[in-house]
Amino acid sequence: MDKHSSSDASQQTPLSADELRLIDAWWRACNYMSVGIIYLIDNPLLREPLKAEHVKQRLLGHWGASPALSFV
Repeated sequence: MDKHSSSDASQQTPLSADELRLIDAWWRACNYMSVGIIYLIDNPLLREPLKAEHVKQRLLGHWGASPALSFV
């Protein structure tokens, strides 16, 4: 059984440093994609310096819920 799937909370162990690093990387990547979807028309991977023409004239969506949804 996985160390994090026990039904008894007293038997669970904290996440390892590597597991925390992976969760943090996942969360940051999701947030980056959310910002790109909301604000950018082009160049989402920033392969060239960001220019005004890469940014949408009219934003669709909002940032408010994105970090929480990404974390869940």
